[in-house]
Amino acid sequence: MNSSHQVTHRPLRAAVVGSGAISKEHLTFLSGRSHTAGNVADRVELAAVCDLSPVAADYGANEFGAHRAYTDLAEMLTFEDLDVVHILTPPASHVPLATLSLEAGANVICEKPITSSAAELEQLLAVAHRCDRAIMESHNYRFNDGYLAIRESLDGGRLGDVTEIEIRICLPVTDPDGRFGDPNLPSPIHRMPAGVLHDFTTHFAYLLLGLTGDVKFNRVAAAWSNHSGIPHFRYDDLDALLIGEGPAGPIHGRLRFDAGSSPDAFTLIARGTRGWMETDFFQPHLRTVVPRPGGAQLSPIVNHVANGLGLVRDGVTNFGRKLLQQTPYHGLHRMLDETYRALGNGTPLPVTSGDMLAAARLVDHLLDDEVRL
Repeated sequence: MNSSHQVTHRPLRAAVVGSGAISKEHLTFLSGRSHTAGNVADRVELAAVCDLSPVAADYGANEFGAHRAYTDLAEMLTFEDLDVVHILTPPASHVPLATLSLEAGANVICEKPITSSAAELEQLLAVAHRCDRAIMESHNYRFNDGYLAIRESLDGGRLGDVTEIEIRICLPVTDPDGRFGDPNLPSPIHRMPAGVLHDFTTHFAYLLLGLTGDVKFNRVAAAWSNHSGIPHFRYDDLDALLIGEGPAGPIHGRLRFDAGSSPDAFTLIARGTRGWMETDFFQPHLRTVVPRPGGAQLSPIVNHVANGLGLVRDGVTNFGRKLLQQTPYHGLHRMLDETYRALGNGTPLPVTSGDMLAAARLVDHLLDDEVRL
């Protein structure tokens, strides 16, 4: 965030651009309906919703209590005095829409991937700097309970020194009835360098980097495949191995996207010299295997009991979330809450330009011909 940003004690006026599926989560937060963030009316005012479809814009504004609906961003920026613009449109539109918003004096929160490359991101950050505004990419899973618990255990030494981070996503993206697989109405994400998988590579990058700190992964191999053979898919599978040198020895990263396995999963496993932890962002749970009281003989039994009780607890919690129609996006609401507090207080944003650039550069590296298998 730019140092000249002024502290404000009034609610920040916000608008949403784009009414796709993720807009519901942003609008839920902005309208004060988030189970995670609660009422934000003292800090946020939902001024407008903008979408090319007048029906979608009107629905979003009416459903979530925005003052007005627009179908043109330039018009909205002319008539609304906005502090923050949420850009939730397809990735190819992010740079022009963010540039318009920044030059109109608004800060920008943008869904991932914010740009198609690190070079493009550097240019957008230069615009933000020139306009003395802040821009931030959504790294929402970094704010989920499971990730935060693993991060705390690594920081506190409970798992010892990190040795391996494994992240796996299983999603049937090639399903012709899904939002990516329809050959008659292909998603705009297909035009990104990694095709559909570019919608997920940012998650891989910021989660891995967030748990490995300043490690430089100097050995990288990435196998990008189109196992389905569907013509409008560039890739539907990724298997990547990264090896870097940490303070205490080698650190391995394993990134895996699989369109053929079931059920849907988004798992994160962190292994260290003393133990390991696992979570799943789609079906939240936390499994921990560490030395327990009773020594090496009793530790496996105590781990089984503790994890069994934890899974029962998490199962009940997840059942409650299903009944309340809560999604895995509580981390997004927490991220937005921290972002608006930072904007109001004039303090650094929770996702920095350095975080964004590091993630973009890692994705670029994974796509480099030199590391492809």
